[in-house]
Amino acid sequence: MRLTTRTNLALRVLMTCGINDGEKLRTADIAERCNASVHHLLQVVHTLQEHGYVDTLRGRGGGLKLAKDGNDISIGEVFRVFEAGTPFAECFSPDGNTCPLISACRLRNYIKRALEAFYHELDMITLQDLVRGNCGLRELLAMAPDMQSCTPQTV
Repeated sequence: MRLTTRTNLALRVLMTCGINDGEKLRTADIAERCNASVHHLLQVVHTLQEHGYVDTLRGRGGGLKLAKDGNDISIGEVFRVFEAGTPFAECFSPDGNTCPLISACRLRNYIKRALEAFYHELDMITLQDLVRGNCGLRELLAMAPDMQSCTPQTV
């Protein structure tokens, strides 16, 4: 299984916003810290905004920040938003399925159950779980030097 680049970038954006909670961040700064292209990041931020994860403000003093508390952002939900348009296998695509085995294949049902279990596990993780006490992440993503102090917390 492989996540799309957009899902990966969405989580990087959310973790950066979570580490810098309450601060208005520039997309260019996030792109630099997350080793991403600004163009791709803008597309991801737009989707995050559409789904209520971040608030954005355009213009000179603009930027983005979390639209809700990190405890209210389910990682499973975020994955679903960004992975929904990409079928896991050909047989999951209503338009592109040409598999001749579809009527007799049992593998599809096993894969479906495995995917449900995967998302179930991710549903139990919040953005706050990823950033709280994560000193290494804070060191990498904190925009203000005074924000880099941290008390480690283990999972």
